[in-house]
Amino acid sequence: MVGIFKAKLTAPDIKAKAKALGADLVGIADGAAMDANPPDPANPQRPSDITDLDGKRVIVLARRLSDGVARIKAWGDRHKYYNDEIALTMLEETSLELVYWLEDQGYPAIIIPPTHTDPWNYEGDPKQHMTPLLSMPHAAVEAGLGTLGLNLQIITPEYGPRVVLTAVLCSAEVECDSPRTDALCLGPSCGRCLKTCPADAVKHWDRDWPACDEYRSPYGFAKLSGHIEKIIEAGTPEERRDLLRSETTFNLWQSILRGSGAITGCRRCADVCPVGEDYELMLKAALEDIPENTPDKETRLSEMLGAEQAGQRAPGEVQQIRWIGRRT
Repeated sequence: MVGIFKAKLTAPDIKAKAKALGADLVGIADGAAMDANPPDPANPQRPSDITDLDGKRVIVLARRLSDGVARIKAWGDRHKYYNDEIALTMLEETSLELVYWLEDQGYPAIIIPPTHTDPWNYEGDPKQHMTPLLSMPHAAVEAGLGTLGLNLQIITPEYGPRVVLTAVLCSAEVECDSPRTDALCLGPSCGRCLKTCPADAVKHWDRDWPACDEYRSPYGFAKLSGHIEKIIEAGTPEERRDLLRSETTFNLWQSILRGSGAITGCRRCADVCPVGEDYELMLKAALEDIPENTPDKETRLSEMLGAEQAGQRAPGEVQQIRWIGRRT
């Protein structure tokens, strides 16, 4: 019966509406293709795991991040956290308005935020890396918005990795976008993400996620639980009081209030990436130098590059080649 209420809808209609609502980039992925090609078969993260009714299309929306705060070199600057959190909030509002519009056309829809994880997978370790219900970077590649980089972040031609993502699931029978075939990332021959990473989390087409989490969510659940444990275990009432009134407690309170520092955090790897039309225009002059680089990082990059030149493919590249793309 639902079918008689469905308006005629096309992919350009959906994209035009999403951009009118505030998205900078929009692509449409095939839910069946994402079901058939999960990023991690051991933890599939498929649209059909969320809904078996309204997941035939995955509409991926992106909003660019501020270049002004990208030019601030300190990874832990709270202005960066706050600006990114506002951008994500605006994109979530765009996604909600798109859902209402799709449903007005007769197509039930669901928002998938990039920060929503499955609490049933939590095993009691605050430092455990929790994956979202749907991998937004992989969904963005499937929707034709870009390709994955050396550290498995999404890279777009327009803004490099300087975007936030959400997705909307629905079953509108519209044309899907095709993934890009050619890689945007230059890999170890560039390696600027590895050079700048304060967590030293960038691997060879892979990422040390627990190490990254300490920086990309510096005032998230792990920090909160650890700080509370310190307060409980303090030896004297005076020590507990000082911890309770500390700058860490204040920053945690601010992060709980707005999400900045909890759902948004370090993005130095995105800031310094040279891919994107915005880099030459807005960022290069401020970010060309990478103060976090070390001889050890240069050595590891040389080893990665040497292995590739010898024809050896890293396990991460083999596993992720569908989303990294063809490299020349």
